[in-house]
Amino acid sequence: MATKGKWAQGIRPRNFHWIIKDRLAVCERPGGYGDNHRRVRRQEEIIWIREQSFTTVISLIPAPHNLHNYDELGVAWRHRPFAATDDPHALLTKLYPELEELVGSSSKVLIHQEELGDRVCGLVAGFLLWNGLIDTGPRAIQVVEQITQRQMGPVGRELVTVALDL
Repeated sequence: MATKGKWAQGIRPRNFHWIIKDRLAVCERPGGYGDNHRRVRRQEEIIWIREQSFTTVISLIPAPHNLHNYDELGVAWRHRPFAATDDPHALLTKLYPELEELVGSSSKVLIHQEELGDRVCGLVAGFLLWNGLIDTGPRAIQVVEQITQRQMGPVGRELVTVALDL
């Protein structure tokens, strides 16, 4: 079997980080967001996701923009819109068991929103707390901050608090 060239392997999405090694990762939207979004970059990043054998991409972007690109490149996806105005309790009550099932079944899951910010970081920190991988909210926040190399603000911290209530 011939090895694939560099470009056939795609490019790693921006701000990609493993939260649980080889099981759960986060990144910004493939192709970037806003004025920085590029169609070719989106395609190359989705190719990278496919070539890394991710079994599911979970998009938290409120609108279904560009989700068809995953289908075109043979990548399974799920759309779980999470807008700033949405009730986090309602979403996390459904999303955490779904994530637990995916991660527990040896799937490789990638979660993204437009950017890698408080909402995604708080969501995954809350997941680590909710499923018992980490025992306290402050420790979950600290771990995700270290992994992503970004400080979590009030929106992310609030999601960790919501996870404690579930």
